[in-house]
Amino acid sequence: MGTLGSRLARVGVMTSGLERARQKMLDAGASAAAVDVFTHYYQQLGQPGGGYIREDSLEPLTDPPRLASIDIDPDAAADALSRTAIIKLNGGLGTSMGLDGPKTLLPVRGRKTFLDILVAQVLRARERYNARLPLIFMNSFRTREATLAYLERYDDLAVGGLPVDFLQGFEPKLTKDTLEPIEWPADPDLEWCPPGHGDIYTSLVGTGLLDQLLHEGFRYASIANGDNLGAGPNATLAGWFAQSGAPYAAEVCPRTPNDRKGGHLAIRKSDGQLILRDTAQTAPEEMEFFTDEYRHPYFHANNLWVDLAALQRLMAERNNVLGLPLIRNEKNVDPSDKSTPEVIQMEIAMGAAIEVFPGAQAIAVERDRFLPVKTTNELMLVRSDAFALDGDARLCATTERLPAVSLDKRFYALLPDFDRRVEYVPSLREARSLTVNGDWTFSDPVTVIGDAVLPDEGEPRVIEDEAIGRR
Repeated sequence: MGTLGSRLARVGVMTSGLERARQKMLDAGASAAAVDVFTHYYQQLGQPGGGYIREDSLEPLTDPPRLASIDIDPDAAADALSRTAIIKLNGGLGTSMGLDGPKTLLPVRGRKTFLDILVAQVLRARERYNARLPLIFMNSFRTREATLAYLERYDDLAVGGLPVDFLQGFEPKLTKDTLEPIEWPADPDLEWCPPGHGDIYTSLVGTGLLDQLLHEGFRYASIANGDNLGAGPNATLAGWFAQSGAPYAAEVCPRTPNDRKGGHLAIRKSDGQLILRDTAQTAPEEMEFFTDEYRHPYFHANNLWVDLAALQRLMAERNNVLGLPLIRNEKNVDPSDKSTPEVIQMEIAMGAAIEVFPGAQAIAVERDRFLPVKTTNELMLVRSDAFALDGDARLCATTERLPAVSLDKRFYALLPDFDRRVEYVPSLREARSLTVNGDWTFSDPVTVIGDAVLPDEGEPRVIEDEAIGRR
C-alpha cells in the first residue's frame, strides 16, 4: 500500500511539474512543436528501464561504401551541391575549456576563428561550383547574439531571403527530486538549457526554416558540429547522397584504440535498420564488445546528410516527435558551482535519428573529415604546424600521422591557463607524441621530435631548448 501510495504521489508531482514546465515554455515563446517534444520526453522520466542495446541484437557495420572509392560524375556532384544547405551546430559555449562565449569565436589558426574558417570554406565552394550553398548556424540563446555580431563582417554570406542562423529550442531545467521547473532568481538564464543537438529536427520545423529551405529549392542538408573544421562542403559526398536516394546518411570513420569510447553504428538484426549505439546504451558487462575496434571498426563522426523533403514527411507523420532515445543529464543549476541545486536536463542526440529513417545509409570517410576541438590538447594540435589551411580553407594535415598531445589538466585544461603557458605553439610536424606533466611555459619556439615527455618538476618551469624529444 505504501509503495502504491508513493507511486501515485510521484505521478501527481510529475503531472504538476509537467504542467508548470509547459506553461513556462509557452510564456517564454517556445514553439508548439518544442513543447510537444518536451512533453514526450518528460513523460519518460518516471518510467523504469535500462535503455540498453544488447550486443546479440546487432550485427556490426563492417563494410559501408567508402568515399575514397566513390565515382560521381562532376556535373552531377556540382548539381547536388547546388541543392545543399550547410548547417553548423553552434550552441556550445566551450565551458569545458573555461569559455563563457561561443566556442567558434576561439582563434584556431593565427587570428582566424572557427567562424572565419567555416565561412571561408563555404565562400570558396560557392566560387568553385557556382552554387548558392547557404551557410546556416543553429545557435542557442547563449550563443546567438555574439555569433551574429561577428558574422556582420561577412556581408555576402546570406543567400536570398534565408537567414544565417536559427535558434535552437530551449527547455526548463528540472529539480532532481521533484521534476519541477527550477526557479533561480540569482540568474534566471540558468533556469533554461538547450535540449541537446537532437533538437535540430524540431527547431527546423518550429522556426519555419525547413519549409523555407524547400521553398527556395534546397533538397539536402549537410550537418556537422561548428568545432569540426574537417566537415567542409564536399561535392562528391553530396553527389553520392543524392544518387543513393537515401533519406538520411551518416559519415563514419575507421576506429583506432583512441576511439573506443565513441558511439558507433550497427545493424539491428530484427529489421536490418542502421542504429546508433552510444556508451550509455551499452550494458556494463558488454562494454568489451562496445570498445572492440575490430568487432565494430567504425565510429560515428556526427557529420550527417539529410533529405529535407523526407524529413518534412517524417516530422508530419510523427507530429514532430521523432521519439529518439532520451539522455538524462544530471548537473548543477549553475554548472560552475557544485554547491548549487542538482537538476536534470533532458537531451537527445541528433545522430540517433538514423534509426527512424527507413533506408538510412552510412559512408566511410577518412579521418580528415573528423577534426573536432573538445579539449586544449586538440586546440594545440590544430594551432600547430601539424596542420595547414589549403586553398579551399580546408584544414589539412602536414604529416602522415598526427601526433598525440597530452597536457596536464591541472595547468592547461582551461583556456586562460593554456594561453598563459603556451606563448608559442610548439612545432609538432616531426612529433609522434607530446606529454606535458606539471607546470611548463612555452615561452620560445620549440620543435618536438619523435616522442617528448616533460616531467613534473614540482614547480613552474620554462622550456628553453629549441628541440625536445627523441626519435
